[in-house]
Amino acid sequence: MTLTLECEGLVKRYGDNVAVDNVGFKIEAGQSYGLLGPNGAGKSTTVSMLVGLLRPDAGTVRICGADLASDPMKAKAHIGYVPQEIALFPELTGRENLRYFGRLYGLSRRDLRRRIDEVLELVTLSDRADEKISGYSGGMKRRINIGAALLHEPKILVLDEPTVGVDPQSRKAILDGVEELVNQGMSLLYISHYMEEVERISELVGVIDRGKLVAEGTRKELVSRLGTADRVELVLDGDVTAAAEKLRAVAGVTEAVVVDTSMVRLVAKDGRHLLPALIGAVEGAAAVTGVEVVEPDLEAAFLHLTGSKLRD
Repeated sequence: MTLTLECEGLVKRYGDNVAVDNVGFKIEAGQSYGLLGPNGAGKSTTVSMLVGLLRPDAGTVRICGADLASDPMKAKAHIGYVPQEIALFPELTGRENLRYFGRLYGLSRRDLRRRIDEVLELVTLSDRADEKISGYSGGMKRRINIGAALLHEPKILVLDEPTVGVDPQSRKAILDGVEELVNQGMSLLYISHYMEEVERISELVGVIDRGKLVAEGTRKELVSRLGTADRVELVLDGDVTAAAEKLRAVAGVTEAVVVDTSMVRLVAKDGRHLLPALIGAVEGAAAVTGVEVVEPDLEAAFLHLTGSKLRD
């Protein structure tokens, strides 16, 4: 197992307030990790420590094996960081901004030209590259910000709330670009309080609440902590009362309720895999003409783990 990022025991205090309390997790090469939590949970403070902007009071951070405290230049060379706030020069064009940041990374003139063209294509702004940033929309600025973080071909991309305040079209463009990077094998740390984004982007999810990492796992693993079953709705043509009675006898079904003259709603463990048995059970009483399986989701798991909704 090759680790791109590893942090252990991170702590950050502000007086008596413990903003981050013993946080630790690992990201493997090519893995996408989502850090999910409400505003004020400690996400951005954690990220600031991971990228070297904030010194932890305790704990360690290693990037591709390099210790961030003892060998910061080597560790930071592997990081592409996209902050929540836009970090661009408004009076320069998109291309000029990229050229400036590329020079800071020490790219040669030849490599810089190549990389600028590549990242402009990735963030779909090749046709607007020679316009001033001041004329860009919020979503375009964020996409150029992401491009700047990719110029030096980092091993891990760290995105802190990259879609806050952008329009739906720009949000889609950002998420599509991030997905493409993940598909290409880029390691990713994606920080957000948008549940649907973390579900879409992240292979592994960490839930942070009140400065603590309260849970970690795949979406399926986190949802499984609920211990709840799926809801299955069967649309039937026939005797729904008799069908419901038959369905109650199927192992794994805990409830079967007649909703109307054409629907029975079930509660069943692992409902999707149980479908063949459910369809077979109603034979002779009714024919199944429609099926919907509603599985427990990450939002329900978050509520279970933290006691609050993500965006209360």
